[in-house]
Amino acid sequence: MSEEQRTGTRDDEAVAQFVERFAAQLTDAGMQRMPARVFSCLLASDSGVLTSAEISERLQISPAAVSGAIRYLSQVGMVGREREPGSRRDRYRVHSDQWYEALTRKDSSMTRFETALRDGLESLGEGSPAGRRVGETLAFFEFMQQELNVMMERWRAHRDELRAQQENDAEGRLRR
Repeated sequence: MSEEQRTGTRDDEAVAQFVERFAAQLTDAGMQRMPARVFSCLLASDSGVLTSAEISERLQISPAAVSGAIRYLSQVGMVGREREPGSRRDRYRVHSDQWYEALTRKDSSMTRFETALRDGLESLGEGSPAGRRVGETLAFFEFMQQELNVMMERWRAHRDELRAQQENDAEGRLRR
């Protein structure tokens, strides 16, 4: 029995509905359906850590479906695998900074796009119609990369403030 179930602080049906709604949003954004469901399930667990059997039970899916979803989520860096203490079973953990990490990987993709676009611009010539389109695309990626770097720095500062506030709130509740 999970901590959420023991404490009775959660409506299991409401949590299941959230998991499916958020998974549908991730699917609409381009993620495969099963990895989206598994990721949402992990995200919605208090610990952020579940075994394959727990995921399979919560989502009513086969262990093979969990395995395939975990493989994908691990490859894209959205979950990590760890060994359950004293056991041979693996547990899967959603990273606390998964969105930050995903955008950081996009940043490196944009750098590769920029390099390819610069090469294309040189090949096509800046004055040709194709060269102008490629040049504008390059300018877009350069602009986005600059803005993303500034935004990510602002996020780190904001995240640190949020975490400090959460720690203060938790300490205040303990004192009561």
